[in-house]
Amino acid sequence: MMRENIFDWTNGRTFIAGAAAAILLAAGLGGAGTANAASHEIFIGGALSLTGIQAPLDEPGLRGARLAVQAINARGGVLGRNLKFINLDGKSDPVTVGNNAAQLIAEGAELIIAPCDFDFGGPASREAQKAGLVGISTCASSPLYGSVALGDMQFTLAMWNTQMGGAAAEYAFNERGWKTAYVVTDTFIDYTTSLSEFFIKHFENIGGKVIFEDKYTQGAGDFSAQLARMQRKLAEEPADVFFISSYMPDLGMIIRTIRLAGIDLPVVGGDSYDDTGLFDALGEKFGDDIYFATHGYMAPGSAPGMEEFLALHEQVYPDEPLTSFVATGWDVVQIMAQAVEIAGTTDGAAVAKVMEDNVFNFLTGSMDWSSAETGHEPDKSVALIELQDGKTTFLGWTRPTDVPKPDYLIKYLERQESD
Repeated sequence: MMRENIFDWTNGRTFIAGAAAAILLAAGLGGAGTANAASHEIFIGGALSLTGIQAPLDEPGLRGARLAVQAINARGGVLGRNLKFINLDGKSDPVTVGNNAAQLIAEGAELIIAPCDFDFGGPASREAQKAGLVGISTCASSPLYGSVALGDMQFTLAMWNTQMGGAAAEYAFNERGWKTAYVVTDTFIDYTTSLSEFFIKHFENIGGKVIFEDKYTQGAGDFSAQLARMQRKLAEEPADVFFISSYMPDLGMIIRTIRLAGIDLPVVGGDSYDDTGLFDALGEKFGDDIYFATHGYMAPGSAPGMEEFLALHEQVYPDEPLTSFVATGWDVVQIMAQAVEIAGTTDGAAVAKVMEDNVFNFLTGSMDWSSAETGHEPDKSVALIELQDGKTTFLGWTRPTDVPKPDYLIKYLERQESD
């Protein structure tokens, strides 16, 4: 899947300091730049959610996208045109997300940024596909987020849960020697169910054993029944590690409930753990022995160009929390800008072809998408993070090996071969 052409946004890193000054002088975050460039802007539409349960994942991405638009405009835009970015709050409602995307397209949007989840982001990408536009989710990791389910111009900036779950499994089994796992799966959305699915598959494929998988539904607010089962099951057969696939606000409650019961097994999870709300909820007392796979680490030295990005974020958003979800929004706009520049047009088919044919390096690692015919499957770097005493530490980048493909893609590829 690796390509010969590799593009890196940090090739233009010298503009970053100047971009920060330009942003601070701008009247707002809607679009700085020259009058000529502004007269025929490239319109990027967003349907990210700022309210409801999806907001903790989408709002940081919106912040990063706005920073990227301003930075790109400060260096002269794309193809001599400024970028214009308008986001309509998806309100954590799939119907609203789809309607907002359709409205933005009707108003002239040429590219679409979709929410960080298949259930919430899929409707925006379907509208983009219908209009012949490239749509990119900031961080939807469901294996459904690709060309088979959504169309040949639709992508996600995230690794799929095949890789995220695989990275967590390999860290637990290979790096830490944890051979048996107890799994808790939040059934509310596809993200959490598929993440557990692929953790379990890969963990068992490399020699691990899952002693039990329990279910929980986001919003229930009560983990007592699951805790009673957990205590009974662990008494019958001890486990080395928990894999808990959930997200805030209930993720914090689940971990606190387990710890208050005196169960101190290490906890492993996915990118939903990359949330300052979780760190605050757990604090020093409960924020121990927790490890998760995510998109990046927001500290100097973790990725090329990170220092400049962090300085820019600090200048524009000094009071806002910083997680890798901010970088996903930045990276989505950067890939849009690079792909349009290379293609020489915003035409959806041409931009999608550039994205398929090249490797791109981001704050969130390197990305190599497969062709539309093979699903737009992402081959993406995965960041591993440790939480101890309520504080995070970057463990490094990884790429799991021989991760299982989702069943639907296997069947799709088999049909393609037989036709």
